[in-house]
Amino acid sequence: MTKRVLIMGAAGRDFHNFNVVYRDDPGTEVVAFTATQIPFISDRRYPPELAGQRYPEGISIHLEEELPGLIRNLAVDEVVFAYSDVPHPYVMHRASTVLAAGASFILLGPNATMLEGTVPIVAVCAVRTGSGKSQTTRRVVRTLKDHGKTVVVVRHPMPYGDLVRQRVQRFETFDDLDRANVTIEEREEFEPHLLRGTVVYAGVDYGAILEQAQKECDVLVWDGGNNDYPFFRPTVHITVADPLRAGHELSYHPGETNLRMAGVIVINKVDSATPEQVQAVERSITSANPGALVIKARSPVTVEDGAAIEGKRVLVIEDGPTLTHGEMLYGAGVVAARQHGASEIVDPRDLAVGSMRDVYAKYEVGPVLPAMGYSKEQLEEFEQMINGAPADAVLIATPIDLRKLVNIRKPAFRVYYELEEAEGSPTMEDALRPVLD
Repeated sequence: MTKRVLIMGAAGRDFHNFNVVYRDDPGTEVVAFTATQIPFISDRRYPPELAGQRYPEGISIHLEEELPGLIRNLAVDEVVFAYSDVPHPYVMHRASTVLAAGASFILLGPNATMLEGTVPIVAVCAVRTGSGKSQTTRRVVRTLKDHGKTVVVVRHPMPYGDLVRQRVQRFETFDDLDRANVTIEEREEFEPHLLRGTVVYAGVDYGAILEQAQKECDVLVWDGGNNDYPFFRPTVHITVADPLRAGHELSYHPGETNLRMAGVIVINKVDSATPEQVQAVERSITSANPGALVIKARSPVTVEDGAAIEGKRVLVIEDGPTLTHGEMLYGAGVVAARQHGASEIVDPRDLAVGSMRDVYAKYEVGPVLPAMGYSKEQLEEFEQMINGAPADAVLIATPIDLRKLVNIRKPAFRVYYELEEAEGSPTMEDALRPVLD
C-alpha cells in the first residue's frame, strides 16, 4: 500500500527532503506540507512544475496549527519533521502531537538527504542562528580565494516567493537581486558575497542547483542557515558555536547534530564571552566530538562613524533571524552603541504596527528593531517604525545597507563585524587543509 506522508517545514528543508526522498518514490504519496517560523508562506502550493509527474495538482501547504486535523482528514501515516533551530523538547512536543493523532513521527538523516558533489565542498553550519556563521563563511571564502581557488557559494534555501521561478537562482550582481525581488533576509545573506565578487546560488531544487553550481568552481561552499545540517556531503564540515548561549550546542535541533558531525568547530565571540562560558562550550565539544579541530575566534564590531553616535539616542536595527528564532535579545548593534557611548538605546516596541506587532508578540526581542521585510507591506511597516522612533540616529547592524531599501529620515550608520582567529588558535588555513591540498 502507498504510504501517505505529511512534511512539517518552513520553506526550506521540507522541500529538499521531498525532492530528494519522496518525489520519485512510488511507495509514498506526500499529501501536504505544513509551514511555520516564516511569515506569509502558508496557504499556497508546492507547484506541480516542481512536485513532478506524480503530483499534477501540486501539494497544498497549510499552517502547522492545522496538523492534528490534517493527519486525521488526510489519513496520514507518517509525519516528517523538516525544519530547524528549535529546542529538543519542542521537537518531542511536536512528535507527541503527531503520535496522539495516530501517525508515525520521522526525522530524515544526512545519509538519506545529502547530495554528492563532483568538487570539494566546504560546509559552514552552526549550533544556533546568530552564532556567527555568515562572517565565518566569508572568512572561509577569503581563505580559499587567497589560495587561488575559484569559489561558488550555495546558500541554504529561503524561497518565500514564486517557487517555480526560484527553482534555481544564480546571483552575480545586485541587479540580479533586484530582478528576483528578494527579501531583506535574502539580501543579508547574498550581498556580502556579491560585494566580494563571489557568485551565489540558492533556490528550491538543490539537485539542479548542485549540478549547475559545481560546473563553475574549484570549491563549493555550503552557506548553511537556521542551524540546519548540509544538503551536500562536505569534504570539510565547519560548525560555529556561540558561548554567549553556552549549553545550546547540546540542547537544540539539529544544532547538536552539527556539533557532533563537524570536523572543525569554531567557538566564536571569545572576545565578548566570559572564560566560564567558553569553557562550558569546550566541555560540550570534549563530550560530544573530542576529535574535532577547535578554532577560537572573535567577531570585533566596528561602526561607520562611531564618533557620530556618542551621546546620542540611537535606534538599533539588528539582524532579524538572530532575534526571532535565534532567540537573542540583541546583537552587534547594541554592542556597538555601548562601545561608542550612545546616551540611550531607544526602545521601538511600543511603536510596532501591523505584522511587526505580531513579531514582538511571538518572539522575545529586546529594545531593538529586527530587520524584517518579507513583503512590501511589512517593509512599509518597518520603515514607519524607524522614522517614528524618537532617536537622533540609527545603527544598522545587518549585513546589508538598509538605506538602499527604505527611506530612513535620520542619520544612519552601519555596523560591521568580521571573523578573526584568536591569538594562538588554529587557523582557517588549518581547517581547510584537506581542500587546499
